[in-house]
Amino acid sequence: MLENDRKEDELLAVRCQLGEPEAFDALITRWHEPLWRYLRRLTGDDDAAEEAIQDAWLRILRGIPRLRDCGRVRPWLFGIARRVVMDRLRERYAEPARAFTEDVDVATEDESSDLEEELELLQDELTRLRAPEREVLVLFYLEELTLTEIADVVGIPTGTVKSRLFRARKALRDQLVRKGVKR
Repeated sequence: MLENDRKEDELLAVRCQLGEPEAFDALITRWHEPLWRYLRRLTGDDDAAEEAIQDAWLRILRGIPRLRDCGRVRPWLFGIARRVVMDRLRERYAEPARAFTEDVDVATEDESSDLEEELELLQDELTRLRAPEREVLVLFYLEELTLTEIADVVGIPTGTVKSRLFRARKALRDQLVRKGVKR
């Protein structure tokens, strides 16, 4: 992320703390899509991501007055989004187990190119990773957060982020090799 973007985010956060409605609208415009993509990748489901993003924006609106370091708004936003998903997972695992069925979409060869198939396979294999590994891959490669920012979001030391990233890459690579994807 460029220094200019960081400064712009910092200014938006300060303006939000001062109660400017336009600033909050600008913050949403700037960060809704990246946060939604992150949540979509964590949950693996469009509807779950939609519900989570709504909850995240409510928490952000309520919490922005208490944001201490406006220069760190980016990891703060992703941290809130992460906590929303973790809270939802805790609630789901607290419920009694129930049987589920998995919908399978069958696409014809005409409907998708090789690249689309590879991207779909990659997304499927990404969702099969354990949540901690999937999370660091998404934050590092897709959301382009630094190791330090990921550590802030997840609440773990930077060294742990590095080791999770290493394990996640290896696990994803192994899964793809088992599926017949060449390196």
